[in-house]
Amino acid sequence: MSTQRPFKVLGVQQIAIGGPSKARLKTLWVDLFGLEVTGNFVSERENVDEDICAIGAGPFKVEVDLMQPVDPEKKPAVHTTPLNHIGLWVDDLPTAVQWLTAQGVRFAPGGIRKGAAGFDITFIHPKGNEELPIGGEGVLIELVQAPPPVIEAFTALARVNPA
Repeated sequence: MSTQRPFKVLGVQQIAIGGPSKARLKTLWVDLFGLEVTGNFVSERENVDEDICAIGAGPFKVEVDLMQPVDPEKKPAVHTTPLNHIGLWVDDLPTAVQWLTAQGVRFAPGGIRKGAAGFDITFIHPKGNEELPIGGEGVLIELVQAPPPVIEAFTALARVNPA
């Protein structure tokens, strides 16, 4: 395995929580925790109706997506895994996909595409297979192309607080 990684994971971009009812999810996350609903995304193809909420501000804002299926009988079943997926900001998505694939990481079908929040995204499959043995070990992982202000903010933070 190559040790020189040509991209950086900058931070958490989103956490997606699924359930049979967004209304029930919103009681905790919006009404009690005080998250702000910043948008909504509905996709028949992805069988999802989600409210996009936010914690934090600026480049360190983290989305909390509250998801319910458009049709509970169809796939993907966004409501059957309560923690549906976690999204990570990366500084160079195409390079990350190319390098990770070469390391044996399995990506979900669909390739790089626009996500609900308008950023380029792709998903690491929850399970590896014979050809590509590395997966999320049961967790769907979304890689999200960070926009320049997010990259700059995380770079500045790293300069102030070096590891």
